[in-house]
Amino acid sequence: MRKTYVLDTNILLHSPLALLSFKDNDVIIPDCVLEELDNNKRHHDAEIRANVRLIGRMLDELRTKGSLYDGVILENGGTLKIELNSRDESIVFPENWELDKVDNRILALTKSLQKQRKNVALVSKDIFLRVKGDALKILVQDYTTDQVADLDRQYSGWMEMVVTDNKIDKLFEEKEIKKLRQKEAKELIENQYILLTSNSNSKKTALARYSDGFLRLIDGKKRFFNFDLTVHQKFARDALLDPEVPLVTISGPTGSGKTLLGLAGGLEQTINKELYRRILICRPLRGVDEEIGTLPGDEQQKIGPYLRPILDNLEQILGGEEDGIEIKSKKFSSQNGEKYEYQRRKNSKIDYLFEARKIEMEAIMYIQGRSIQKHYILIDEAQNLTPKQAKSIVTRAGIDTKVVLVGDPGQINHPYLDARTNGLSWVVEKMKGSRYHAHITLPLVKRSPLVAEAEERMR
Repeated sequence: MRKTYVLDTNILLHSPLALLSFKDNDVIIPDCVLEELDNNKRHHDAEIRANVRLIGRMLDELRTKGSLYDGVILENGGTLKIELNSRDESIVFPENWELDKVDNRILALTKSLQKQRKNVALVSKDIFLRVKGDALKILVQDYTTDQVADLDRQYSGWMEMVVTDNKIDKLFEEKEIKKLRQKEAKELIENQYILLTSNSNSKKTALARYSDGFLRLIDGKKRFFNFDLTVHQKFARDALLDPEVPLVTISGPTGSGKTLLGLAGGLEQTINKELYRRILICRPLRGVDEEIGTLPGDEQQKIGPYLRPILDNLEQILGGEEDGIEIKSKKFSSQNGEKYEYQRRKNSKIDYLFEARKIEMEAIMYIQGRSIQKHYILIDEAQNLTPKQAKSIVTRAGIDTKVVLVGDPGQINHPYLDARTNGLSWVVEKMKGSRYHAHITLPLVKRSPLVAEAEERMR
């Protein structure tokens, strides 16, 4: 049965292509939504500005096919109509609701349409608008097209498997095995990690990754910058150090070690193995990326305070002692083209890496649109990316570049994102099963006694 969907402004600001996502149904845009879109042309968020421009171009093209106020037929068989905010005076609203407010105008229009036709729904990412709509007995819903599964059902990147003693022995002996029962092979996903446990001795285990039909042994004894790793962190280390896997995603709660692992993987391959030219570190900082031009200082000085957690992790990995770090002497070019050479010298290890441009920090807005080659790109707090931003970053990876996204989908600082719609979860779901991607969800590791007790008492 044909349905009618009334779109709130935030749906179009979040995803302009939502105009075309409702199949052969009727899509209504209230004219007050057009006013709000127009008011967002100079929004401080560059992505919102870009989305407003895209919506404008789409509506302008549709306008050439007919009257938007009478309704235009879309390619998917549906219709798009801009509805004037005429209101049925017989509909009674609470006295304290300001009827000139855009949200209330949208509710009034939807309620009026509900009296004229069946199956009318208001689509909004504004939770409070949905609550108010529900109070008026309006069918309200979130935009679900780009949503993935609930957090507890999202892909973890690893699984446990009970096997025979012989299979574990064979894996240690041959380093990889192909012979799997049909049922076992069906359950496995490309680049999924497996904890194999003996069916006769639960203490006998092996770590492996499923790749190209093989179970490949992972060295569980190797340390990582002198850190003792958990099983799941060993899985993450394997993915981070494999140049054949150019996209790695790591999710986990605060304290699980995801950022530290991402940095350690970059240092190992950039400094020790020289697989990449440098490490490029970014964090999506809502409001900071867009306002960076108004802040004093150069780019590094502007974003430096917001990237302090990265420096804390670097200090944990490298230490802060005034002791030079071994880097082969190389020539570098400054921004003005002057050639100069770095020698091993007395200074902080971390300072040296930044001065030698082995590590750079950059605002997200400067990555989008580039093609970056032979870099190790680490995006911290990736749960605060929109799916569109996440796609633009992953597709910037040029030849011999590795992209690592780390974050906690349970802690999101964005008004229109949640555990099902954020960029990190979206990338994990879309890239699951690709030979070029590996994912690990880290559980919470043991923290300090104070933190543990505070979390228990301060619920």
